[in-house]
Amino acid sequence: MSNLIHPTAYIESGAILAENVRVGPFAVVEAGASVGSGSQIGAHAVVHGRVKMGENNILHPHAVLGGLPQDTGFQPETESWLEIGDGNVFREGFTAHRATKAGAGTMIGSGCYFMNNSHVAHDCRVGDNTIFANNVAIGGHVEVGNNVFMGGAVVVHQFCRVGSYAIIQGTTGINMDVIPFTLIGGRPAKHYRLNIVGLRRAGIAGDRLKALSAAFRLLRNKKSLDELQSTEELQYLKNWLAADSKRGLHGFMSIAPTDHD
Repeated sequence: MSNLIHPTAYIESGAILAENVRVGPFAVVEAGASVGSGSQIGAHAVVHGRVKMGENNILHPHAVLGGLPQDTGFQPETESWLEIGDGNVFREGFTAHRATKAGAGTMIGSGCYFMNNSHVAHDCRVGDNTIFANNVAIGGHVEVGNNVFMGGAVVVHQFCRVGSYAIIQGTTGINMDVIPFTLIGGRPAKHYRLNIVGLRRAGIAGDRLKALSAAFRLLRNKKSLDELQSTEELQYLKNWLAADSKRGLHGFMSIAPTDHD
């Protein structure tokens, strides 16, 4: 199937469009951009050069991919890029910037949903099946795992990490790392329980869920996880905790012993 390009769209020479790509009115695709098959670029959306986009991505009107990093020391001629997987949805006003260092990329996985006016800054790493609600903004060099949900107007400080399967309450400010599999919120932000619903929906139940629940209690009480029998999720958690952290970890809310983890 051939591409369907509106006559008012501007496709620069040197842009690469795979088969079955749709480009709406007044959209722009710059030279050096690569757009995978089945993708849709809405009206007035912009795909800058040095964007590598996979298949079946949807850009709604006024989304902008691959803009210059918001870094006052950045040199526009720097050979960096924005790399995007497959099957993502970028709603109106979304922005993502390419990396600041030569030979580096800002990375977005597959199956993500970015709502209106959300933002992924330079040098970030965003995993698969992650959702940013309206007006979420993550600063430079932030790492976000898989299956993360960020509520409306969440802001994440640069160099923070957000572990897989975490949920961040809307309007929360994150200035330290968020532990995988947890819910976090409040002012200041604190972890307060496991993401039980999300874990069960992902098929993490039974002994696997019990292991994470035990791990959460141990972490809350500042104790080691070494005594716990290993599962796939627990090993990921241990590796994540052992990895380098530039910001440290958010703490825990005080929860009565009868409260569910």
